[in-house]
Amino acid sequence: MASTTFAGNFYNDFDITWGCSHAKILNGGQLLTLSLDRASGSGFRSKNEYLFGRIDMQLKLIAGDSAGTVTAYYLSSQGATHDEIDFEFLGNVSGQPYILHTNVFAQGKGGREQQFYLWFDPTRNFHTYSIVWNPQRIIFLVDNIPIREFNNAEKLGVPYPKSQPMRIYSSLWNADDWATRGGLVKTDWTKAPFTAYYRNFNANACTSATSCSSTTKNGLRDDAWRTQELDAWSRRRLRWVQKNYMIYNYCSDLKRFAQGVPPECRPSRVH
Repeated sequence: MASTTFAGNFYNDFDITWGCSHAKILNGGQLLTLSLDRASGSGFRSKNEYLFGRIDMQLKLIAGDSAGTVTAYYLSSQGATHDEIDFEFLGNVSGQPYILHTNVFAQGKGGREQQFYLWFDPTRNFHTYSIVWNPQRIIFLVDNIPIREFNNAEKLGVPYPKSQPMRIYSSLWNADDWATRGGLVKTDWTKAPFTAYYRNFNANACTSATSCSSTTKNGLRDDAWRTQELDAWSRRRLRWVQKNYMIYNYCSDLKRFAQGVPPECRPSRVH
């Protein structure tokens, strides 16, 4: 698969997949908006499939009362044994923080949730949400700060996404049966339409159509994602985020895993 850099144009790179009247591509393809009202949500997906790479997108989330809404931005293949790498933004009432929900599916099995508050208001400005995916690990980043690392633990019998090309998807939809305080807070439709904004998509990634070889950008190699790992500075930032902003970690949920946490959660087992 050829490693290719796509500097995004939404007209060229994405298809609106549902709620067509609620999704708009503006500014010559540089801006995309998704909206939700009582009639419909909306969504889009990439024209290309990717197998490993770095995916960046800038989002500005629904301002004000966003309770009951979910803005999802993720990579996924299709089918019962699909792979998936998730960012989901769970809305909240005015003045309360969004929850950033992350998950990793491999061969149809998920259940690897970590959730975070953010250290900024994601509705005031655009922020960059990135996925680095290579054969060794998956790194979730916010404004280039790592918030989560999921390592390949196949040697422990843990499936890892490595063979199914995935498209980029995003959607804005009503999930007030669970999204905010477990469904206690419902969507206030008098605040509709709810709108999320997207810009500056970039994929430095392998497409499923060709072979992965070295790539250059402005005469320089631009494939650091292939072997990217967390250096000392990044590990300090990761610890800072997880100490101060993580609110749920499946690896720490001893009620859920009374018989023992999953293998990848055990200390010093995955490097």
